[in-house]
Amino acid sequence: MRPKLIVRGAAGRMGRRIIAIAAEDNFFQLAGALECPGHPSLGKDAGQLAGTGNLGLAVSDKVLADADVMIDFSLPAAVEDSMRFCVSAGIKLVLGTTGLSDAQLAALAGAAEKIAVVQATNMSFGMNLLFSLVGKAAAALGDDYDIEIVETHHRFKKDAPSGSALSLAQAICSATGRKYPDCLSYGRSGKDAARKPGSIGIHAVRAGDIVGQHSVIFGALGETITLSHNAGSRDTFARGALKAAKWLLDKPAGLYSMQDVLGLK
Repeated sequence: MRPKLIVRGAAGRMGRRIIAIAAEDNFFQLAGALECPGHPSLGKDAGQLAGTGNLGLAVSDKVLADADVMIDFSLPAAVEDSMRFCVSAGIKLVLGTTGLSDAQLAALAGAAEKIAVVQATNMSFGMNLLFSLVGKAAAALGDDYDIEIVETHHRFKKDAPSGSALSLAQAICSATGRKYPDCLSYGRSGKDAARKPGSIGIHAVRAGDIVGQHSVIFGALGETITLSHNAGSRDTFARGALKAAKWLLDKPAGLYSMQDVLGLK
């Protein structure tokens, strides 16, 4: 019997791709496609929305079947409901929603004491490799190199800077002893905006339909090194989320990352 999967945020950009690739992969049985109450896609077939043809699974604002794992790419406002439901039903959770508050992250850690959770700001292999590389680069280059992070996304993205940009900053801070988030400088303006020693500049660009671009610039007097990742399709994130869901199936309760899933730790 195939394990059962619920997708929350099923009518969103990521949710539709997760459903389409899960249907193509055929490892999971799609058991639920969730959206918020009042969403215009409620009642529509999840497969039709995803462009894969009729799956016989209507988008709903309620869970109508049991499941083994939920993938949530919705909005921060829905995350606590996902956590409560998964804990009460014993369902494992893959959480890709970004823009979570400190309180929500604390609640997630509490939920992970009872169920297995993968939480990541980015599900792609390449981006998670970049998380590892930037810390090593920052530690090797030292204080002579200024650090700037630039992230670019589509015009519809609500949170800024991106969760992935903040994860890059956290990796650098962890490797270099900087205090996060105190050392971050969010953009610059004014007549006295010179960078401060030890700071990490972080900049958000929103334009068109750009899926996701992240660059970390290390600049010294005389040379510049740039490490970057460009996502050409949301499929890389969808496949990563499904990989995480498969990986979780035999894992005990705990809070895991994509670094764990991909063996990068």
